[in-house]
This record gives sequence, C-alpha cells and structure tokens, in this order.
Amino acid sequence: MSSGTTVLTGTQKVAVVLMNMSHERAAQVMREFSETEAEEIAAEIVRLRKVDKDAAEATLLEFHELTLQGGWSPRGGRDFASGLLEASFGAERAAGVMSRVASSIAGRAFEFLDGAESGQISSLLNGELPQTIALVLAYLRPDQASAVLASLEDPLRTDVAQCIATMGTATPEAVSVVADTLKARAGAVVTARESSEVIGGVQPLVEIINRSDVATERALLDGLDERDPELAEEVRSRMLTFADIVKFEAKDVQQVLRGIDAAILALAMKGSAETVVETIRTNLSERNRELLNEELEALGPVRVSQVEEARAEVVRSIRDLEAQGTITLQRGDEEEYVY
Repeated sequence: MSSGTTVLTGTQKVAVVLMNMSHERAAQVMREFSETEAEEIAAEIVRLRKVDKDAAEATLLEFHELTLQGGWSPRGGRDFASGLLEASFGAERAAGVMSRVASSIAGRAFEFLDGAESGQISSLLNGELPQTIALVLAYLRPDQASAVLASLEDPLRTDVAQCIATMGTATPEAVSVVADTLKARAGAVVTARESSEVIGGVQPLVEIINRSDVATERALLDGLDERDPELAEEVRSRMLTFADIVKFEAKDVQQVLRGIDAAILALAMKGSAETVVETIRTNLSERNRELLNEELEALGPVRVSQVEEARAEVVRSIRDLEAQGTITLQRGDEEEYVY
C-alpha cells in the first residue's frame, strides 16, 4: 500500500492506528466501538496485514493526540485482529466476530465472478485441483455452481462434490490467494457482484444439486455412494424433494402451483403418495383442478425419467421461491429450515 496511490477510508485509518498501538491500549480503544464497528475494523486489520511505512505515518499524523509507543508498526493480519477482539470483548464474542469477518472477506473475494457465465468459470478453473474448484464453487451462487459442476467430467465432478461437502473453514488468506489467481486470469471478462456469506459443507452441495438436472443429480449421488455412502445418505436426507410439498403451508403450496403447467404437474404426480396428490388437489382452483384432471386422464404409461424430470422442475420452482423468501419449508417440528 502506498500513500501516493492509496486513499485510506476512515475504517482503514482506525485499523492502522490500532495496529500501531500496544495490544492493551488498542483493546481499550476497541471496547469503545459497537460490535458491528469492531467487526468492520477487524476485517480491515485482516486485509491490511502489513502497512507501508509512509502510509502509516501519514495516517498517524491525523491522530496527533494519541501516544505512540515505538514508532510505526507493520502488524496486522488474522492473529492480531483476533487477539485484539478477544482482549476487547472476550473469547466467545471475539470468535463470533472473527467468524463473520472471515465469511465476509471470503464472500467478497469472488464477487468478480457474478457476471461470468458458467462456461467462463469452467474455463478459469480448467486444470485446477478438485479442492480448489470446490472452494470456488462453495462461494458462488447455487445456480452458477450447479452449472459449472454439471460441466465437469467424472471422476472430477464427484471429487469436487465430495470436497465441497467435507471441506472445513478456509482462512481468508487461502481464499484470497485463489481469488487473486483467478482474477488475474479473468481480466475484464467478468464484473463484480454484491458480497455474500457462504461456506463449504454438505448444505452448499445440496443447494447445488437441487438446481441440477436429473442426470447430473443421479451421477453425483451415485458417485458419492461409491466413495462415501454415509455422506451420500446425508446429502439425500437434506435434499428437497417433490414430496416435501406436503410440508408447506397451504398459501405456500398455492404459490408454488400457480407457476406450474398442468401437464408438468400431472407428470410429477404420477405414482405419488396419496398425501401428495391430496395436497396438490386441495390447493388448486376449481378451474386448474379441471385442467389437471384432463391431463391426468390423457396421460398413459410414462417413463420414470419423465416423471423425475417433471418433479425436478417443480422442485426448482420451489427452490426459486424459497431463495426469494416468498415461501419457507420447515421439516417436521424442527427449528431449522431447509434452504
């Protein structure tokens, strides 16, 4: 960072000042901020890591009332930010703040990929290790990640899926290295997106699979079955299915059915449990119920693949409405929601 080329924001200046104070004194100052402000400052400390001497001195001149101990200091990074927060707010609150800081920084690292098409992202990731591809996909929107994952050939696709489900929390530094490398390759091909907070794990993989076509879904689950049956079963248990429509409130079911063509709905209902059929019929208008009955009467024997694809289309519609916050699914009596 150079004072001749970089203009520091107010938060960055606070971070620089704290980095140049003793740990105890900086902790005292940090306690004067709200937790939200402390989180923003900690994020800047993590990002700055080392500060150019001229830029640090220029910033410190603005805070002439502060007593400096030992001139300028290049301290920064995750450890310094974590220690400062712990001394200010205690270990438990500090851990929570640092967790949010890490997610925020990591999410923003890949914001430049939002405008990229799946083919461009696939090209950027060509030749990368499964772990690297998994890291990137875990930080993309589910619809983007799904398209990229579908474009991969097996066994790489299964490798990546397994890595997404089993990855731990990546450090901001590691995420930054991957993002910077991809950004250098991408050039001006892609544009920035709004920041998001996402992490690896089983749920992001479920989000991706739920937006995939039937063939990709089956191939991924079959591949995981061979490698890690327990993981495959956990993924299945979390996946949204056509039968989950019975778990929505009536108004949400009506919202889902409003956007589904009667022919698709008839196919999806083929062979469904009576509870599913009853839920759908009950929540259709009289006119739409008549249209559905006509489709069902005209429907002869159909391939299982056709039924699966029709159900997948309904599931994708549900997922879109969930993502918009229009409807919410709650499993049984659990407190957690399926996203």
